[in-house]
Amino acid sequence: MNKVAIGLLGTKLDSGQSADRWEKWRPTVSLFQHQDLLIDRLDLISDGSSGRILERVCEDISMVSPETRIEVHSVDFGDPWDLAQVYGTLHDWARQQPFDPASEEYLIHLTTGTHVAQISLFLLNEAGTLPGRLIQTAPPIPKQRHRDAADRVGRYSFIDLELSRYDELKTRFEEERLESTDFLKSGIATRNEGFNRLIDRIEQVALRSQAPILLTGPTGAGKSHLARRIYELRQQRTGLRGDFVEVNCATLTGDTAASALFGHRRGAFTGAQQDRPGLLRAANGGMLFLDEIGELGKDEQAMLLRAIEEKSFLPVGADAPVESQFQLIAGTNRDLSEAVAEGAFREDLLARIQLWTFTLPSLADRREDIAPNLEFETRRFSREQGGDVSFNREAREAFLRFAEDPATPWRGNFRDLNAAVTRMSTLASRGRVGVGEVEEEIDRLRAGWSGREPQNPDREVLTSVLSPEQVEEIDPFDQVQLAYAISVCRESKTLSAAGRKLYSASRKHRKITNDADRLKKYLARWELDFTGVGGG
Repeated sequence: MNKVAIGLLGTKLDSGQSADRWEKWRPTVSLFQHQDLLIDRLDLISDGSSGRILERVCEDISMVSPETRIEVHSVDFGDPWDLAQVYGTLHDWARQQPFDPASEEYLIHLTTGTHVAQISLFLLNEAGTLPGRLIQTAPPIPKQRHRDAADRVGRYSFIDLELSRYDELKTRFEEERLESTDFLKSGIATRNEGFNRLIDRIEQVALRSQAPILLTGPTGAGKSHLARRIYELRQQRTGLRGDFVEVNCATLTGDTAASALFGHRRGAFTGAQQDRPGLLRAANGGMLFLDEIGELGKDEQAMLLRAIEEKSFLPVGADAPVESQFQLIAGTNRDLSEAVAEGAFREDLLARIQLWTFTLPSLADRREDIAPNLEFETRRFSREQGGDVSFNREAREAFLRFAEDPATPWRGNFRDLNAAVTRMSTLASRGRVGVGEVEEEIDRLRAGWSGREPQNPDREVLTSVLSPEQVEEIDPFDQVQLAYAISVCRESKTLSAAGRKLYSASRKHRKITNDADRLKKYLARWELDFTGVGGG
């Protein structure tokens, strides 16, 4: 079988006219100086602008390998640094060649030509348009360069596209991929195969595309958390410099919606005392997460569509548009196709944001992931509270029996699980969650899902010292902690005694243990004090 080499004339590396040209390494010529590589024909591609170099290279090849037939192919690349032009030119050339793999073996030389041309040859070979094996030549090892003529020939090697010779490289790529997917899962060893495949695909898209991403799924499935992890992954791996800007579109109502998103100019409307940049501008160079995007008004939808497509928008009251380069991640628990049919959502905007759509499953559909998520939430509570909380064996088994039971609805998904862990960990005696805390929490969850009030609710404790309006202003997990702190105060004779009980775990790791002062400051956050809540 005849060997046919296909290569590009190198206008720099292949150059040389004087007798000392044989002292330097010239890639195209060196390809024919290897005794163990006999080539019958060279298809040499030239742009026609290097006539003298082309003539000399052909003469020298004929001198070192007289049995090789040389065919010169003149092409016009146009702009040699324009990938589309160069690839198109080489593609057209390749399609016109009478390749015959049955009788000829083709070697595609990748060492000469611009990087753009080399990339084009690689892509054409990978696509099958240019058949053959990839071969590269290399200069001699530096310590050999000034020995005999054989040393000056240099080296050659074949490039294996299957990477079968690069197991270490494959292993490294796989490790990096696993690191990325593990990062997106916050290090949780999830077991649900469907969810793991979903995260694998999101990792690919997050690192390769800047197009909008649409995250769908029920409330509490983790859309907001995943959006931030995507942003942080892009920061680590692609050098994303801008900020992560998050907004729940359900909170944008009335005349202030457009102003919040797109900004306004001073005097644009009553109350516009100064310029406001807007959230899209704040996300310039970074990522914008619009949760519950289906709640946006039609006017804001139209403005957002322009901002996505043109990377510019018109602030309220402005005469000139402003630019913002941001990547959009949208979240929704609604069926946006139904919203389009109902006339509540723009069809063109949906078409623009659903290129990459990922649906996050509910917690009830991932029951095998409840155990690793329970461990994650417990570690997170311990880290945030500066203590060490864990479940005893019986308590953990009891909670998982309930949590993994198909009859347990988990209507709030991971929000319910997070709240449950927060309550049990807060009430845990000496940082150990027991069966008692688990049984109390199970009753509380069931009561909440059934719509009835649980027994001995924390709200009763809070409303004994705060107004119902004040209680409504406190986050649910803070309500649990505050109610427990008040109960401990009422059971304790002094502020110090209450502090010692509340901070019994973390005080072991502190050199200075002023528990009374810590508790006093904590109660002061809610404008309360020890005696005022019934302490002593």
